[in-house]
Amino acid sequence: MYHKLLKSKIKSIGVWGTGYIGLSTMVYFARENIKTIGYDINEKKVSDINKGILPIPELESWFGFKIDKLVKDQNLTATSNYKDLINGNVIVHFIAIPTEKDGKPYFKILEDVLIKISEIKNHTLEYKPLIIIESTLTPKTTERMIMPIFKDHNLKIGSDILFAVAPRRDWFVEGNKSLRELDRVFGAADENSAIETKNVLEIVCDKLHVASSYRVSEMVKSIENAYRHMEITLANQLSIAYPDENMREVLKLVGTKWNIGTFYPGFGSGGYCIPLSSQYVLQGIEDDSKLTLLRETIKTDNEINILIAKSLIKKGYQNIGVLGISYKGNLKVSILSPIIPFVNELKKHSINVELFDPYFSKEEIKELVGIDTFSYPNELNKFDAIVVSVDHDEFKNTENLRKNLVNCKYILDNLGIWEKLNLYQLGIEYHVSGDKNWIN
Repeated sequence: MYHKLLKSKIKSIGVWGTGYIGLSTMVYFARENIKTIGYDINEKKVSDINKGILPIPELESWFGFKIDKLVKDQNLTATSNYKDLINGNVIVHFIAIPTEKDGKPYFKILEDVLIKISEIKNHTLEYKPLIIIESTLTPKTTERMIMPIFKDHNLKIGSDILFAVAPRRDWFVEGNKSLRELDRVFGAADENSAIETKNVLEIVCDKLHVASSYRVSEMVKSIENAYRHMEITLANQLSIAYPDENMREVLKLVGTKWNIGTFYPGFGSGGYCIPLSSQYVLQGIEDDSKLTLLRETIKTDNEINILIAKSLIKKGYQNIGVLGISYKGNLKVSILSPIIPFVNELKKHSINVELFDPYFSKEEIKELVGIDTFSYPNELNKFDAIVVSVDHDEFKNTENLRKNLVNCKYILDNLGIWEKLNLYQLGIEYHVSGDKNWIN
């Protein structure tokens, strides 16, 4: 029923939070000629969306289309007044707000949104609002926090509202890993919630997997990322344990086995998902001593960047240029960037370090790590050591790069994007993360 109401434009979709997840939810439904309205406290984001401007410009290449026509057709709008979402016109609420803060799981914003949504009790509604949580949750968050909020506001699932948990898996770097193409898991609180959630999600998702309950689906995101967290960290531990071996080559060959993924050593994990995943899982249990692997994973992941910094300090380099603060190429995301603790460690030892990232202004870089930026590639000759942390397209363009490296003695290339330049011909000690003696 709900998908028909949406497609006929009798009712609309409301999205709480217009970051990467929320904005993409809005855009994909709007492209299906469904009216969507996004709520955000950031007035600049709201204004940009209503002008047909993407507040996250790098998403345009991921979408493969502009959003101005969606706005012109009145299928895509935004507001900073949350009451615009609880007036009865919105029958499906997607919650896509951050659930982390300062490197820890954080649910205060989610609590605030749920309390706001609960004000629908004050309205006479023709249809029960369907609430779908896309944000990553700690296992048991629904029972420990979400359900009590609904109960406190006299909202009963089934009779007053419908409820489901449907975490996202999108990979915003590759256009073929989108909301449409990727497998998606969801679990609901009751049969009617499951039916309506499936019908709504099918509008924009081709591959759906129904969990037996919301308890299962809320665990999936954190646990699948915890698996990756351990594998990434194991790669780093192996390279530290065998410093005289090219562990990058070893792991590449290990990955040729049909049932093993390929993970390389590097600066550790970053972004919203991987580095927090183990913490989400651990927070869901009372006795975390039963998950010692995850505790050690967190410890190693937090230390690897410090070890890399100390290795450079030990080598005696005094002027270090860093390329990239984003955790992933062609994205503007500095959340839990592995470069931040690396830079902070260099600063503690009075190393002159500067950073360039094409997605961040000099003011933003100053605010994030307290250092200056430089002109790329012209000012690379200022440094005796360079760290390439991320594979932005701008860094992959290596034409005429060699002439700007005349004073450089050492390069650590996290992903090997300059490997074909044969920099040893310039007398540069060049390492890709995980090769022989990359940390010593």
